[in-house]
Amino acid sequence: MEFQYVAFSVAIIILLGLLFSKLFKQIKLPGLLGMLILGIIIGPYGLNLIDKAILNISGDLRAIALIIILLRAGFGIHMDSLRKVGMSAIKMSFIPDVVEGLTVMFVSHYLLGLPIVEAGMLGFIIAAVSPAVIVPQMLSFIKRRMGTSKGIPLIILTGASVDDVVSITIFSIFLSIYGGQQVNYLMTVLSIPLQFIIGILFGLIIAVILIYLFKHFNIRNTEKTLIILASAIILKNLGDVLSSIVPIAALVGVMVIGFVILQKMPELGTQISSKFDKIWVFAEILLFVLVGAQVNIYLAASFAVVGLTIIIVGLIARSIGVYVSLVGSNLDLQEKIFCIMAYMPKATVQAAIGAIPLSMGVASGQEILAIAVIAILFTAPLGAFGVSVYGEKALKVDENAIKG
Repeated sequence: MEFQYVAFSVAIIILLGLLFSKLFKQIKLPGLLGMLILGIIIGPYGLNLIDKAILNISGDLRAIALIIILLRAGFGIHMDSLRKVGMSAIKMSFIPDVVEGLTVMFVSHYLLGLPIVEAGMLGFIIAAVSPAVIVPQMLSFIKRRMGTSKGIPLIILTGASVDDVVSITIFSIFLSIYGGQQVNYLMTVLSIPLQFIIGILFGLIIAVILIYLFKHFNIRNTEKTLIILASAIILKNLGDVLSSIVPIAALVGVMVIGFVILQKMPELGTQISSKFDKIWVFAEILLFVLVGAQVNIYLAASFAVVGLTIIIVGLIARSIGVYVSLVGSNLDLQEKIFCIMAYMPKATVQAAIGAIPLSMGVASGQEILAIAVIAILFTAPLGAFGVSVYGEKALKVDENAIKG
């Protein structure tokens, strides 16, 4: 039976999303796993209870939820902490991603016989780690002062948020090559750091404007929160519009907005962060249920064995990349293993761009989408569960910070 009412679909998503999240937490599993499974059950490949109007704007709704996550991340980063973990965070932002992406590219080329360009698309769709899964958990550890003496949650928080931009950029390069566009490889590689610089600059400009407004006009904190969210959405859309002219890492700019406001107006930053925590309760349900709704389990089942093989080999390569990134840091072995686990979950990017090759007529688009779906089903629950359980054991509480 197909329900045509948008409001009814939203009510079902909220009520059942909360219920499934609570049930899964009761059995010591991540709540997001319950929401993902719910999305599969009530989505178009299950009971089909979500109105098509919502599914049509699902990408936009998931983008807004991702923006909320990155704003929360920005409001969770303090300058002093960032200075301590700067180099480790920079290495974690691209080394694991590139190592996994290239590994998946070559493995899928040999196992599936994909042409190298199409295999490259698959590699960097799969390589992107999920800030939707990771950021909330890292913010929870930061609030409880777990691992903060060495800045471990912050390394993962910042690295994972940038990781996506690297992955999407390299995926776009392979897509351009497939489309027959002339690609200047040197300029493309050089454009990646340029994207970050421009993204940071745009985020900084918006933050400065917002700080001026907040200091000179009497605006309630709830209204300030909405203004920040709207400004971040505009930045993301501006990045999309200008991408063909000037590449902008808009998602990094979104984080910068929160980061700068927190540094310049610490008291307000803390209050706004609390507001975003409350908004996230709704956004999280929407995000993970709609990600689950994108999952075609029938398609995934047809590529289950080879797909899992490719993903597991990719995760081993990513784990090596994480370990290499942390060489020279002051982390012990347990803490490095925690970082490896935290860099496993995939969900947001795979749901957002997994179907793009198929929609653009790429010959192996069906295989690419199927393996992207398997990556979500396999790594999101595994990574989330590993982080929540192993994190309690591996991360030590910063007693000095608590006493201070």
